Amino acid sequence: MSLPSQLISQPSWLVTNFIAAFLLPPLNLLILGGLGLLLLKRRRALGKALIGFSLGALWLLATPFVGGALLNILKPPPVRLDGTEADAIVVLGGGTNFDSVEYGGDTVGHFTLERVRYGAWLARKLGKPLLVTGGSPDGGRPEGVLMRETLEREFDVKVRWTEDRSGNTRENAIFSAAILKAAGIQRIYLVSHAWHLPRAAPEFEREGLRVVPAGTGYSLPRGPRPMDFVPSAKGLHDSYLAMHEGIGLAWYRIRN
Repeated sequence: MSLPSQLISQPSWLVTNFIAAFLLPPLNLLILGGLGLLLLKRRRALGKALIGFSLGALWLLATPFVGGALLNILKPPPVRLDGTEADAIVVLGGGTNFDSVEYGGDTVGHFTLERVRYGAWLARKLGKPLLVTGGSPDGGRPEGVLMRETLEREFDVKVRWTEDRSGNTRENAIFSAAILKAAGIQRIYLVSHAWHLPRAAPEFEREGLRVVPAGTGYSLPRGPRPMDFVPSAKGLHDSYLAMHEGIGLAWYRIRN
């Protein structure tokens, strides 16, 4: 008897995220600074350099200016869509809020909600069928199921296909492609955050699908403001996302 795919992928998901935590801010810089403290007595100059570098890098990465710039590097140019480019819309999951008290259980996280919202808007505009994809690598109800419920109950948009076994972006592509090809679909609009598409789109293309990027999270450029150079949680979060995607891109290329 075969195990459910979410149980198979969960150990890999845990290991991958555990390793990533050590490579991403703030933990990587805290470790570097801690190493500098340990070296102060034996190799004072090197210890001070490591502490200074870790503090300086943490300051820079926590500024909205740097975090936003790193995310913008990843974003492909926005594309005007008219419905002739593809035959179906695929919406990728982006996280779950577990045991949400106000909703009486698991519900879509904020990234997933933003993608679902754009997927609903795009489905109405283009008149294309929807596929939602996302499993439950961290436990709870599958993201795909939560996304379908949100689209149908709150946005009044019908979902034709639900993929609920995947544990990562690569599995999103593998399992979704199998569903779409069985339905005769070869061209898709891929909905995700714009900074995620450089990693996600090639995975779907590897499965033989023609991908039209349909990114969300764009905004018009503006000049920097004084507060953009003041460290904040949002700035650090943006830097974290950008570095996470960069590491993911490198890892996928190595595995390929």
